[in-house]
Amino acid sequence: MILFAKGLAFGFLLAATVGPMWILCLRRILAFGPGVGLASGLGIACADGLYGAVAAFGLTAVSGFLLGYSFWIGSAGAAFLAYLGIKALIAPAPSVEAEVQRQDLRTAFVSTLGLTLANPPTILTFAALFAGLGLGAAGNYAGAALVTLGVFLGSLSWWIVLAAAAGRLRARLGPRLLRGINVVSGISILGFAGWQVAELLR
Repeated sequence: MILFAKGLAFGFLLAATVGPMWILCLRRILAFGPGVGLASGLGIACADGLYGAVAAFGLTAVSGFLLGYSFWIGSAGAAFLAYLGIKALIAPAPSVEAEVQRQDLRTAFVSTLGLTLANPPTILTFAALFAGLGLGAAGNYAGAALVTLGVFLGSLSWWIVLAAAAGRLRARLGPRLLRGINVVSGISILGFAGWQVAELLR
């Protein structure tokens, strides 16, 4: 259970760190409602759990394949981030009822799952942190499963907290402020896309 608790804490802190997925989920919650934001967060949590499993179970064949194609996978992720950033930048302030109906929960889930998986070096982060925190579970499949489950539930817990908190805030925001959030979100996401491209070209 100590392994599970460490995985839980790591998953929560990883999700709570501000990055492109954090900003994307926050924007979706404010624009489309907590349900869409939670579906997006679930996609991220599933991806974190998958990469956590690769690191915890020591699946070197899988990690080697993903890292071998990390440039192309990362490029696709950066391109999609750029698309989402431009889309947010030019989007008008949403009409809440209409936008909630148009935003598909399955699309929200799949998009964030794909974007999070489009960063294969994350596996190295998991592996290094697991080793540093004593989470290595070589030959201990029960321990590896607990670590993976902890990472997934910890990540999901953060997105539940964010969806609930931002969902309450959303009711107090007017169209002008929502439009401003779209602009700030779009610029930030484009910045993260540019940063990812720069990292790939290093």
